Amino acid sequence: MTTTSSLENKSAAVPAKAPVHHVPLWKRKTAHWSRWLHTYLSMVSFTILLFFALTGITLNHQAAFTGEVKPHRFTGTLNMNWMSAPASKKDDIVAAFRHRHGVKADLSDFRVDDDQVQISFKGPGYAADGFIERKTGKYELMESRLGFVAVVNDLHKGRDTGKVWSGVIDASAALMTFVSLTGLVLIFFLHKKLRAGMIALAIGTVLCYIVYLIWVP
Repeated sequence: MTTTSSLENKSAAVPAKAPVHHVPLWKRKTAHWSRWLHTYLSMVSFTILLFFALTGITLNHQAAFTGEVKPHRFTGTLNMNWMSAPASKKDDIVAAFRHRHGVKADLSDFRVDDDQVQISFKGPGYAADGFIERKTGKYELMESRLGFVAVVNDLHKGRDTGKVWSGVIDASAALMTFVSLTGLVLIFFLHKKLRAGMIALAIGTVLCYIVYLIWVP
């Protein structure tokens, strides 16, 4: 027969259950969506972010990645009838250069003087400048193709790349911002790593500011 004292001893031996802390729904939702966004935005933007990271190196060390490039010289003669009013024949003149010499870059300048017409095309890692004599219709075109590294460097800077690529740069900047912010939000849910993470954030920020203060002219 079990005595009262033995029952009391058994009940005392059973450890009390720790109180259950319920995480608020909004915290669970925030953590879930931050993790989801951080993961998939990182994957969606992986290629473009890697591109800008690598071209940041080539852009910062242009002399090491690019060599001397000699421009190509082309000559020819345009329709003399166009030279009486070159501005009205602008499209024909541009089309002639594109057809004869394979110029694909955007037109950046078209200037009519008393003696000559100046025409320029600009693109990533590419430049072509033409000079047309109005009296004879003869022209000289100097074309420079600066190579692959120059192309990706100009893409990084958004120079002479057009509106569509400019939109790609804006989109990649927005993705980088969201990836950074979702990563920052996630650290607040990793309680054991929160303090170390915030210290690392502060150190990185201070180091950048110190470099700016001391070494940036």
